[in-house]
Amino acid sequence: MQLVQASRDALLKPLSTVVGIVERRHTLPILANILLRKEGSRVSFIASDMEVQITTHADFGVGDEHVATTVAARKLLDILRALPDVGDVVLSLVDGKLIVQSGRSRFALQTMDANEFPTLAQPEQWDVSLALPQRTLKHLFNTAHFAMAQQDIRYYLNGMLFVFEPGWVRTVATDSHRLVHNGTEIEGLESRQDVIVPRKTVLEMQRLLGEVDDAVQIQVAGGQIRFSFDQVELISKLVEGKFPDFTRVIPSTYTRHFTVNREALQGSLQRAAILTTDKLRGVRVNLANHQLRISASNAEQEEANEEIEIDYEFEPLDVGFNVSYLLDVLANVKTEQVRWSVQPDSNASVLITLPDEDAFKYVVMPMRI
Repeated sequence: MQLVQASRDALLKPLSTVVGIVERRHTLPILANILLRKEGSRVSFIASDMEVQITTHADFGVGDEHVATTVAARKLLDILRALPDVGDVVLSLVDGKLIVQSGRSRFALQTMDANEFPTLAQPEQWDVSLALPQRTLKHLFNTAHFAMAQQDIRYYLNGMLFVFEPGWVRTVATDSHRLVHNGTEIEGLESRQDVIVPRKTVLEMQRLLGEVDDAVQIQVAGGQIRFSFDQVELISKLVEGKFPDFTRVIPSTYTRHFTVNREALQGSLQRAAILTTDKLRGVRVNLANHQLRISASNAEQEEANEEIEIDYEFEPLDVGFNVSYLLDVLANVKTEQVRWSVQPDSNASVLITLPDEDAFKYVVMPMRI
């Protein structure tokens, strides 16, 4: 039975979209497969890892039949990528195998029963429903994802907090050494709801979203969040747990401020980082007399020193940082200047903000060097 006929690139687009969440090693073999569901001309590609599920749709089905099967995701993707881009690719179901034909090439892939594929059950009604432009949501992800923890025993840190409240959508991430907050104003939300989106979902959404103004529908209910845009639907389970109170971490009383060119600071930190060690990524930042001095040294008694002119007119301050934490934020914001706020205390956190984006706040704890 013929299922699909389309160009190679037309098939690759939806398949590439969903295959990102397919793990190479699974306790359930069927999770290495994608669910291919055809309802007349409408074809759906579905991938799941039991926590995240992505569905894409396309209109290149052949015939009126309703058919579903599953096939190894990466094998099918690799075959399509390797095929020459000449003529159409035909997918057919014959004797329990998926036949891939294009020109003189023919492949027969083993399938598994579609009824065994574990799709996520969705709630009938969503508690939160709103829309954001794709570029806005992508920006919120891009400016916060780097502060998420990785494999922390405090599982609620291995994700990003979304705060939906009247007038605002906020994103917050922290690994307990630094914290980032950003947000965007929005109308239509009547009550507050806090949810923690898993790390994998955040990274997948960064990959899928475009720099366009087309809307993303966001819905939350029953321990799930759903993002719908273009021909893509991503459903993710939420992380259970209570996220730290970020409002207590973000300083509000700092009175010493200065601005610095982002690219100049990034370049100086990158050069100084060359002489740090893998285990101790520490650099010293000294502020005094309109100068920002960055220094680093290592066990071989090698030293790096960098100077940048800044508008700092307060008492001297000498503080140590993990250089990776500073480089992370400078790589993910694209403004010309960044603004530092400090206290006359080498044990106090530093607040980094952006002159043209009031909602963005990045708090970095110092380190002893």
